[in-house]
Amino acid sequence: MGSIIKTLEGDAQAQMRLIISDKNWLESSAIEQLKKTAELPCMCCAVGMPDLHPGKGQPIGAAFISRGHIYPHLVGSDIGCGMGVWKLNVAARGVKLDRWEKKLVGLDDPWDGDRKSWLQYYIPPGLADSLLYKVAARSLGTIGGGNHFAEFQKIETIFDEDELSKISLDKNSVVLLAHSGSRGLGQWILREHVEKFGEKGLSESDVDTHIRYMRQHDFAAHWARANRALIAKRFSDCLGLQAEPLLDVSHNTVMPLPAEMVEPLGLIAGVESRYWIHRKGASPTDQGLVMIPGSRGSLSYLVKPCVEDASALAQGAYSLAHGAGRKWNRSDARGRLEMRFKAKDLHTTAIGSRVICAQRDLLYEEAPQAYKNIDLVVDDLVQAGMVRLVAAFKPLISYKTRKK
Repeated sequence: MGSIIKTLEGDAQAQMRLIISDKNWLESSAIEQLKKTAELPCMCCAVGMPDLHPGKGQPIGAAFISRGHIYPHLVGSDIGCGMGVWKLNVAARGVKLDRWEKKLVGLDDPWDGDRKSWLQYYIPPGLADSLLYKVAARSLGTIGGGNHFAEFQKIETIFDEDELSKISLDKNSVVLLAHSGSRGLGQWILREHVEKFGEKGLSESDVDTHIRYMRQHDFAAHWARANRALIAKRFSDCLGLQAEPLLDVSHNTVMPLPAEMVEPLGLIAGVESRYWIHRKGASPTDQGLVMIPGSRGSLSYLVKPCVEDASALAQGAYSLAHGAGRKWNRSDARGRLEMRFKAKDLHTTAIGSRVICAQRDLLYEEAPQAYKNIDLVVDDLVQAGMVRLVAAFKPLISYKTRKK
């Protein structure tokens, strides 16, 4: 375990750690971003996950704990982004890839259903905000750009049959994984904050401003969950299937740190101001099973956090990797791959799965080669004593967009 959990030295007063093995890919710039972020006022802890990679000023694949302050720019512009998984009422042997690929149309267009009613089911009445409803109304039920996707998967390997059966899955099951967030809504919220405060944190003592951002944040997080659920409905409807929700876990959030997590982190319990945990591309360990996807050309892993080992989870700031993490930035990916592959070659992966993506740049930017090795990322979490493997899932069809 010692070689996996690494303590960092630097100018920050906060604890700084990496959960990563020497075998894993890690850019030095991501470490520098982690250290720099740890120097923010009132920061207590900064932990980089095995998928850590550089972001726009702050690293992605990290968790940060502060006292009495929140930092909206650490959550980023896609508040509530996460992974949702649904079981489909079809067995793996019943999957018809050619037929399915042809039927998956119209999914980039605005949904023509009752958006307000759909959102009201997911957003608590106390968070209702007519302005926020309007900001991203037409985006509801759509995936968005960047690294977001919807993917049909089948089970490749079962590691814990008993745990898998608890969510009614077996070796013949097919699932839909949706990775998306709050679309333009989260971006609008962050931009409004940055225009007023820049990257300055919000103190709990500034009650009105603090409460205003957290209400917007919580609205966007619920909106993102509603968005993923609607994506699942639209995709399954296209195929004439039903989708049963299994899990939905967000990895871009800020929230109060639960009291029982304070002391295992080596923080002082019972202080007047609260501790806040920011997750930027990091999944929580207290919401049940977590799906950690690889690239569109590799497996995804369903894992169970080792909740019985509080010390191991505390070392990781009660957070996990949210995916494989980028190995190359977007421009590098295009430059490296355009010389080796024609665009048409990237519509089928090395493991035989299909890719629906009509945008040429995106096809190269999100190619499997641009990402770290998901097997190493997940194994780092296992070796650190943070998770147990439940099952591995193989992609069948990865959907990005049909719009050019």
